[in-house]
Amino acid sequence: MIKRFLKTLLFFLFGFFILIGSFVFSVRDRYMVSILMYHNVDHSDRPKTNTVSPESFLKQMAYLQQHGYHVITLDAWVTAIKQNKIFPHKTVVITFDDGFENNYTQAFAILKQYQFPATIFLITDVVGKPGFLTWDQIKEMEKSGISFGSHTRLHSYLPSIDHAEQRNQIQISKEILETQLGHTIDYLAYPSGGFNESIQALVKESGYKGACTTNRGYHPHNDDPYEIKRIRFGDQDNSDFVLWVKLSGYYQIFRKWKNPE
Repeated sequence: MIKRFLKTLLFFLFGFFILIGSFVFSVRDRYMVSILMYHNVDHSDRPKTNTVSPESFLKQMAYLQQHGYHVITLDAWVTAIKQNKIFPHKTVVITFDDGFENNYTQAFAILKQYQFPATIFLITDVVGKPGFLTWDQIKEMEKSGISFGSHTRLHSYLPSIDHAEQRNQIQISKEILETQLGHTIDYLAYPSGGFNESIQALVKESGYKGACTTNRGYHPHNDDPYEIKRIRFGDQDNSDFVLWVKLSGYYQIFRKWKNPE
């Protein structure tokens, strides 16, 4: 009876390790650099998925440093994937959407403390309005390694507007940023992640090198620079386990992809 039990146990363990080994083998080549997406950094009552307190943001940035993560620029990542280069594990990119003023008053000092680069996508027609970054703040941040991109002029959901207005939102916002900042603007973030092939074509035609979405898109391996999938971080992402999972490089494999539109 005992021998039969031991044989059954050994058979079970053998099958279990074969299963685990097969799983590890199947995903080992599917590592993806984690592209972090933030919005607000403050103590507001906004939705927690779009807001992180300064204390939580500090903890998340400290986690990156303490656990040996290498924070690179969005441009470095796009350049690498276009050249089919592979980054080592624990490589991440930091991005912010909308251009809220708290990115300057709360997040900027923390990013400088850890010397982490980041990209902030600006809604150009609200720059300087209450609650949003000013041009002077943007220029100051640029001097310390923060990059800026377009989040369109009015944060319009691009698939829901006509072609002429899509061009206005995509192209004119780029021109506004380039005029104000005196250099080329290479990246755009689709408002709410929405896009389609026609919109992608407009983005390319306007001269952008890439564009960020959320978890929408056609390509699950995140190898298309015009539909860069990102991982949303908020105030609920506070435990070391959650951070480990979301920053693992394999978190994207298990997410449900949304339709681009």
